[in-house]
Amino acid sequence: MKYMKHLFKLALGLLAITVSTTLRGQIAVQEVTYKQVDTVRLKMKLYYPADYSSGKRYPAIVFFFGGGWMTGNIDQFKPQAEYLASKGMIAATAEYRIGKKHGTTPFESVKDGRSAIRYLRKNAEHLGIDTGRLAAGGGSAGGHVAASADLTAIDEETDDLSVNPRPNALVLFNPVFNNGPGNYGYDRLKNRYREISPFHNIRQGAAPTVVLLGTKDKLIPVAMAKQYQQNMQEVGGRCDLILYEGQEHGFFNYRPQKGLRYFRETLLAAEEFLTDLGYIVN
Repeated sequence: MKYMKHLFKLALGLLAITVSTTLRGQIAVQEVTYKQVDTVRLKMKLYYPADYSSGKRYPAIVFFFGGGWMTGNIDQFKPQAEYLASKGMIAATAEYRIGKKHGTTPFESVKDGRSAIRYLRKNAEHLGIDTGRLAAGGGSAGGHVAASADLTAIDEETDDLSVNPRPNALVLFNPVFNNGPGNYGYDRLKNRYREISPFHNIRQGAAPTVVLLGTKDKLIPVAMAKQYQQNMQEVGGRCDLILYEGQEHGFFNYRPQKGLRYFRETLLAAEEFLTDLGYIVN
């Protein structure tokens, strides 16, 4: 019954999002350029709570889209960002360099992910962000970018390396976080996989993590996700693994034509995780 009440509350919240985005003066959206590499300008969209007050600091999260480090759209996580903004967070969605558009590799994608978090930290005062509550999230390759921002050391040389690029928490939707032999991405990374694979860089101090995964995902085996969780726990970290029976890769996306059950359920799970960490106050 408690779970059903939460689902009903979530449904009302999603309805409020639909209304708020059609009305002026509610959830505000700011677009910034957070990084420039040669002629490439990388954008970030920040979604602010309706009651945002200048001078206050708010918990924040930045989302990275999926697409195999090759394709993707900055607005993939717009619905999640709008919902979390309605809960009092500053929620951002960020571009990063991708293969088909920029001719880049996953290493550039991760560099950009870390640059995005550095941008939010460095500009936290005027953006209104509480740097002690700055999370990252993403789906598939975007989940990899978020996790790699925390666990690897792949940096843009032109970044201000004195600024911490690691998130304080991770919300990962079917992330491709093991890039070793036999797993997604190995064919592109080859003998450099250990540099960039979150699974192979788990260490003490890793950000608390929630992983949302379908049991029929052909890219991320459930057994591997359970091993990731165990490895996190062995170094004293938190990793909540939530499995969705019968669901395939990408099941969490906002797709009204296919139904919104799993979009809602995964968003509820993310909200509960962030609430438990003190990012959202009910």
